[in-house]
Amino acid sequence: MVSSPHEAMHRIFQQDPGLFPRAVRALGVSFSDPVSASPFPTDLTENRPLERRVDTLLRLDTAKDGSFLLAVEAQGGQDADKPASWAYYLAFLCAKYKMPAVLLVVCRDRQTAAWAAQQVSLGPPQWPTLTLRPLVLGPDTVPVIDTPEAAAKDIPLAVLSSALHSRAPESDAILKALAAALKGLQADDEDTASIYIELTEQGLGKTPAADLWRHLMAVDLSIFQSQTAQALRAEGLAEGLAEALLVVLGGRGIDVSDEARDRITSCDDHDTLTTWLTRAATATTTAELFEQPA
Repeated sequence: MVSSPHEAMHRIFQQDPGLFPRAVRALGVSFSDPVSASPFPTDLTENRPLERRVDTLLRLDTAKDGSFLLAVEAQGGQDADKPASWAYYLAFLCAKYKMPAVLLVVCRDRQTAAWAAQQVSLGPPQWPTLTLRPLVLGPDTVPVIDTPEAAAKDIPLAVLSSALHSRAPESDAILKALAAALKGLQADDEDTASIYIELTEQGLGKTPAADLWRHLMAVDLSIFQSQTAQALRAEGLAEGLAEALLVVLGGRGIDVSDEARDRITSCDDHDTLTTWLTRAATATTTAELFEQPA
């Protein structure tokens, strides 16, 4: 099963293919901004019973440099078999689609990024037949975007920054800047803001930064109720609302007794939980959450 951080690291390029040339500029590599992009099938399986799949595959069309295929792989750890698989992907894509192909590997940790960035030669040492040169984005190459102004200029890059720096000390500042930028985006394009909120949460995985993100979304009810709460309703995850409510109460320093906690976590009514969550923004005690209207 694909993990959420794994999926977010390549899905962000599906959401905004133009992120690719912007992100790899930090590597000293220049690609023209695409004027169009179209998803290609990710199944690279041949007629033989051998299945090979790339995480994301896009065709990028540019005004200056023509068209090329971008294969994005989210890599969670070192894997000695991967270089050969990646070389196969590139050769297969060039043969099938008759156009150049670029491999982009996105890694959440420095060790994996350093490993993936190594050039790998395939063939005997006296005559290497093929050299694999992936482009690699990781914590050392994707900038820390920790101001609302910088995040607003490039929200997809800020989402990627939040995922790749999720375990870094700068994570808190990145998420606060991104939350502010998404609040501005929400006013103009609520659907797109919702996508980036979801991708951010996926990219953070089970890190402590994910708890801060849920707290930020819960405290800013204008975002949380219109985006996250709707998503939770759609998925039938009442426990998500209950968890968010407890995060808000904890963040505001409100004491939660065992009885109140049990009442919150056992509630499966979305409307009731949403009402409590709204009251949590101003309540001073849990008793105020549960008050019946006069």
